Amino acid sequence: MKQDTRLDNNLEKPLRQAAAGTRNESPAQRGPRPSAAPKSGAAPKREQKANPRAFDKGPRPAAAPVPGEDGVAVVSRRGADRLRHGHVWVYRSDIATLPAGAIVSPDAEDVDAPRLLTVTDQRGLALGTALYSPYSEIALRLVSTDVLESEAAWLGLLASRLKTAVEERRPIFASAGTDAARLVFSEADGLPGLVVDKYGKLVVVQLLSKALDSMAVRIVVTETLRAALGTDVTTIVERPDPRIRELEKLSPDAGSAPLWSAEDEPLLKTTFRLNGGLSLHYDATAGQKTGAFLDQRENYAAAARYAHGEALDVCTYQGGFALHLAQVCSKVTGVDVSHASLEVAESNLERNPGLIAKVDWMEANAFDLLKDWSEAGAKYDTIVLDPPAFAKSKRAVEGALRGYKELNLRAMKMLRPGGILVTNSCSHHVSGAEFQTVVSAAAGDAGRRVRLLERRGAAADHPVVLTIPETEYLKCLILKVE
Repeated sequence: MKQDTRLDNNLEKPLRQAAAGTRNESPAQRGPRPSAAPKSGAAPKREQKANPRAFDKGPRPAAAPVPGEDGVAVVSRRGADRLRHGHVWVYRSDIATLPAGAIVSPDAEDVDAPRLLTVTDQRGLALGTALYSPYSEIALRLVSTDVLESEAAWLGLLASRLKTAVEERRPIFASAGTDAARLVFSEADGLPGLVVDKYGKLVVVQLLSKALDSMAVRIVVTETLRAALGTDVTTIVERPDPRIRELEKLSPDAGSAPLWSAEDEPLLKTTFRLNGGLSLHYDATAGQKTGAFLDQRENYAAAARYAHGEALDVCTYQGGFALHLAQVCSKVTGVDVSHASLEVAESNLERNPGLIAKVDWMEANAFDLLKDWSEAGAKYDTIVLDPPAFAKSKRAVEGALRGYKELNLRAMKMLRPGGILVTNSCSHHVSGAEFQTVVSAAAGDAGRRVRLLERRGAAADHPVVLTIPETEYLKCLILKVE
């Protein structure tokens, strides 16, 4: 069924008001217009059949793009093949030509680069419409395989897809005891660069691309969320990622005020419930990413199904795994290097007085602690390993695998026979096969027979698109160590 990309009538007025209050935009900024293909001089033709030629997935050094047709980005054969195979990214090294206004110096500030570009291959065949970032290595993010003729068409598509994403998460909230979830997961929901999380009645938005850094986008996102969530939301805030803000040169005032609040005093701190009513703290002004790690929501519950006895939660952050284990274990120790995170974990513990286990927190480096405790003969019945991403690039994979092996080796040595190991990797550059292989190697070195009980990923509100491997980043293995 074809999506309705028309803007809702409720959005048209605030968008006109926003346009009246902003500087004049060039035609390229307003979005790609119908134009001649760079080579043929005619309107871009639609490609009927994808080229099955294999392509390399990563960026490669190449000459800088040269000026070309206004409103059109021409990509290399490699970039075109990538899009035809279902990915949505085009690296800057795979762009042959760009509009003159889109070619900017990396040091330039406040440039008037276009936000939307029509994408064609070098034969002039249209591949669709993409968001454009003048600074990112990922220069183009395809939002449609159609040529969108205006910014209004893109904003209509944004509203439609955002509404669909929220509707798909409704079953999560229908289950008792859960009122937090990821509402939008960027490329996986057809909205590259947009992440939206809900914590109780507080909704947190992240705009991770320069192309989304506009008043019009913020209005559409805010009004669509308000309409879709109704009384289930009282405050909507924008929370920029500091690193992305710097790299993408986002507006310096982004996130300085709530996007919307039903009350005079915006709701910036709240509690939310997970998996049957466990109550957790959320502060929109602190913590990592958008806040809590909602991608582990289902893995928290799965770990609790197997956990028993004395438990150790390594890299506990704000106590997500630890508090779920405390529902079934006799004693739980949560370890993290961040004192601030452990303070939140203690606050979360106080919010849940009915837990079975005695819970302690320890501020320590995971590698040092596991080395010392394993050599000292410490023993546990359940251990969770949930470290941060070790591989932020392909070059870091080899070192990451060594780190994963070290952690898992130490943990296996510390488990009593029949113990449970819940081990995780959130490095998307480390594949599931590589992660399982390195855990298997750790089992061999530890001299332990290890059975795989469950192989898991991120929660269902973090969907995976098979042609976009980056959407499948979280690996979780639940193991029985005999």
